[in-house]
Amino acid sequence: MQIATWNVNSLNARLPHVLDWLAANPVDVLGLQELKLTDDRFPFDALREAGYQAAVFGQKAYNGVALLTRAPVSEVTRNIAGFGDGNARLIAGTVAGPGGPLRIVNGYFVNGQAPDTEKFEYKMSWLRALRDWLREELAAHPRLVLLGDFNIVAEDRDSFDPVGLAGTILHTSAERGHFKALLGLGLTDAFRLFEQPGQSFSWWDYRLSSFQRNRGLRIDHILVSAPLAPLVTACRIDSAPRKWPRPSDHAPVALQLQQVRAC
Repeated sequence: MQIATWNVNSLNARLPHVLDWLAANPVDVLGLQELKLTDDRFPFDALREAGYQAAVFGQKAYNGVALLTRAPVSEVTRNIAGFGDGNARLIAGTVAGPGGPLRIVNGYFVNGQAPDTEKFEYKMSWLRALRDWLREELAAHPRLVLLGDFNIVAEDRDSFDPVGLAGTILHTSAERGHFKALLGLGLTDAFRLFEQPGQSFSWWDYRLSSFQRNRGLRIDHILVSAPLAPLVTACRIDSAPRKWPRPSDHAPVALQLQQVRAC
């Protein structure tokens, strides 16, 4: 089974890219972020023709998340229960997986703009609420995958310039502390289960030839719960779509789970 995440930075602009990528990479689940469209404008028909159904939580011009699945998805929830938020940032659903149901939580985490701003405080509040909510989700769904655009550089090796960017947005100790708190719930960074090439990034600014110079950040993550970690056989960043015309500034990240054989 293959599960992937991709911030497409406008599905209207990037639908052909999504369809092309799915044709070449027929994953079982794809979490999309930054749809930037409302539910009534979501391309259900085009994706259905490609073999996918969709659970959607859209928003005009900003945010928006979706789960594309080959198998039916159930128990769909939107946003963090008990956290008042007018933004479409999180969608969760349950799908069949190797060894039993999988709970997939797809999030477009708050950017935060800059430390010591109201938007940064919103990010801190959102991350605290996410952690508390995930604790309950994990109790109800031990086989859980948390994926999406986290807008957090978890470690120095996830940044092209960890010294120069230290303390700036996405790199602050507060943000990294929240990432570690998610791991403290029993989640594992699937990408770091394997030896990876140095300077492995999932986002590159459109400016200053950042992709060509590999001046990027790894901010798109897939975290897996303890029962799933031993089943992960691969996790990779596919930077190829970043080379396409009019690309998203993010690249897809995909993991593979091995099938569980009955004894």
